[in-house]
Amino acid sequence: MEYRNTIRIGIISDTHGLLRAEVVNVLSGVELIIHAGDIDTSEVFNDLKAIAPVAAVRGNMDRGCWANQLRTSDLVQIGGMNIYILHNLEQLDLDPYTSQINVIVNGHTHRPLIQEKNSLLYFNPGSAGYRRNNEPIAVGILAMSDGRLHPEIIKLNV
Repeated sequence: MEYRNTIRIGIISDTHGLLRAEVVNVLSGVELIIHAGDIDTSEVFNDLKAIAPVAAVRGNMDRGCWANQLRTSDLVQIGGMNIYILHNLEQLDLDPYTSQINVIVNGHTHRPLIQEKNSLLYFNPGSAGYRRNNEPIAVGILAMSDGRLHPEIIKLNV
């Protein structure tokens, strides 16, 4: 869906070393990619950076020298919104309601979820890598337009 004055952010997680052509197509044209961890390889990380700037956090499977540059959580400010990123939501280390956060992006479960609680958007794009527990292969798009959030999960037929 298109909105006026829109910022489009690609939301991705749990690639586990696999960057599918279908994922690249969905992310083409976004202004920023947020990766919620378990990238697994520097090649996937670098390939994502060739599409758009990347804000990424380290997941439990991100190891090695290339992953040392990644933090376990991050805060991105874009379009007047504060987006907090971490891999495992169970490791949330702050109170999002008193921290002026608008969106929490996480991964880890491989289960896509968009949920709003008390004006806070929780966004887990699911796994863009490998299927687990019959969950779909999916990525997300977060469109921001005129101070409003328009989250979408895109399930891929792979």
